[in-house]
Amino acid sequence: MAKNNYLFTSESVSEGHPDKVCDRISDAVVDAFLTADPEARVACETLATTNRIVLAGEVRGPAPLVNADGSVDKARLEEVARDCVKDIGYEQDGFHWKNASVEIHLHAQSVDIAQGVDAAGNKDEGAGDQGIMFGFACRETEVLMPAPIYFSHEILRSMADARHSGADIGLGPDSKSQVTLRYENGVPVTATSVVVSTQHNEGLSSDDVASIVMPHIKHVLPDGWMPPENEIYINPTGNFVIGGPDGDCGLTGRKIIVDTYGGAAPHGGGAFSGKDPTKVDRSAAYVSRYLAKNVVASGVADKCTIQLAYAIGVSHPLSVYVDTHGTGQVDEDQLSTVLQGLVDLSPRGIRTHLGLNRPVYARTAAYGHFGRQPDGDGGFSWEKTDIVAAIKAAF
Repeated sequence: MAKNNYLFTSESVSEGHPDKVCDRISDAVVDAFLTADPEARVACETLATTNRIVLAGEVRGPAPLVNADGSVDKARLEEVARDCVKDIGYEQDGFHWKNASVEIHLHAQSVDIAQGVDAAGNKDEGAGDQGIMFGFACRETEVLMPAPIYFSHEILRSMADARHSGADIGLGPDSKSQVTLRYENGVPVTATSVVVSTQHNEGLSSDDVASIVMPHIKHVLPDGWMPPENEIYINPTGNFVIGGPDGDCGLTGRKIIVDTYGGAAPHGGGAFSGKDPTKVDRSAAYVSRYLAKNVVASGVADKCTIQLAYAIGVSHPLSVYVDTHGTGQVDEDQLSTVLQGLVDLSPRGIRTHLGLNRPVYARTAAYGHFGRQPDGDGGFSWEKTDIVAAIKAAF
């Protein structure tokens, strides 16, 4: 029997968190290659530590990012990495966009992987890897996301906006949030605790930091949802001046639950950042969210989980699983059939339907890949609800 009354917690991390710095750089590399060639291939991992940034991985693309001899233009990619760090706001002694060492260790994509992915003769383009991907949507928020992760993201995004605008001059780029909500009869009704840890300028007291952060919590949580004062924890360890990669090493792809549903739904295990859209870790997770969101938005279910499975080099999904968690108004097997008729779930079909071969990925690196507003240039296209009418018509 499903549990209806419980507490559930999700966390988020800011754009200045060490791992998110790396995600941002890796996705900016993807954007650079897709700008030069929409069919470019990229798998870029980034490591960041005290005044050092290291990029490694495999690429396949055109000039100007790849030289005539097949080597990567390291100067251009170093510029991409520095621009990311500068935009995030790091100008610390231990991590500075201008002074950090940047190493580039990207090389040509494996020919063995390429032959499995590329279309040839009668063979359609295959998946870039095997794996399982999940999408999820529910009615807990207007953007059809679980409420704990949504509010966790929004607190940090509000703080970041104030920092970038100069409204909150005492905050640093590195921060984390955590929101616990009480559910009654399966519906979130209030927050029972909130945790925010944020980097700050030298000399600010704990009370100073709390006075800066508290308005952002109050702004984000719905009226009447503030937890008791003794359940709001702002910088509970005290001082937080040394932050970002100077305080802790960062790596691409270590915040996969933050990137998705905050633990409220299954996760296939694959990270998104640094991967071009032929990698189904990314594109199939996006289309799974797209399908689940359209199902919920259409009204045929209040909650929906979708799983897709792929094999490397194979163009069609091995399975399409739909679960409406007892909230569905239609048969789930029929719903699965309808969704597969509406969207071609081959790697090429997903990229075409969602327009994924565009430089729109650096913006996804912080505050979640889902629950965002679609952009006019094609960013967050997987958040559109443009097949709602077709789903309704099918039933």
